[in-house]
Amino acid sequence: MIKHPYRKQLEELAEPSLSKFSARLNPTIDPDSVLGIRVPALRQLAKEMMKDGTAEVFLKDVPHRYLEENILHGILISQIRDYESCLAALEAFFPYADSWAVTDLIRPNCFKRHTAELEPILYEWLKSNDPYTVRIAINLFMAYYLHEAFQKQQAETIAAIRMDHYYVKMMVAWYMATAMVYQRDVVLDLLKNHAMDPWTHNKTIQKAIESYRISDEDKAYLRTIRRK
Repeated sequence: MIKHPYRKQLEELAEPSLSKFSARLNPTIDPDSVLGIRVPALRQLAKEMMKDGTAEVFLKDVPHRYLEENILHGILISQIRDYESCLAALEAFFPYADSWAVTDLIRPNCFKRHTAELEPILYEWLKSNDPYTVRIAINLFMAYYLHEAFQKQQAETIAAIRMDHYYVKMMVAWYMATAMVYQRDVVLDLLKNHAMDPWTHNKTIQKAIESYRISDEDKAYLRTIRRK
């Protein structure tokens, strides 16, 4: 493993109190691997690395030691402008993306221009046995496919996921609650038809009720269709 030039800078950015807080939010991660660095600082560091050319070396230097290095890795992938290069970098990173804190920040801007090409690939990722690969796919469907690129099949396929993993089920619920803002009728039909398992169904309702973008009338209705 290469000790890249920014390791010392990362360690200097660490906040002990934030480290303990972040570790509690990421119970699947070794607490000793959490430095405690704020995301804006990591984004700024990513910009510097893209400019000075160290990003390319860093992206090949896996596995990383710290959670924040993995987060930085995801941020750097999101800044790759070439679609094919970005896709390859993301797939190469799948074995190391093992936390929601890493996966949820991966939203490459170049993917916005390639939704048609990307969609069948996302469906393949949804079939993965790795929960964080599945979470990345759902996150990207949520980021780039709830408007013009939306197809009912996308929501139906996500609702049909039956992976018994907390961070997958939470992402399905988050997707559905967000989708209800833009594709209200589709999500309501999925809820009415019990398309999701009971836990995810109820979590979707909870997250929708917590949203300021859902009408009071819809929130009142959602409360009536909770499942036991």
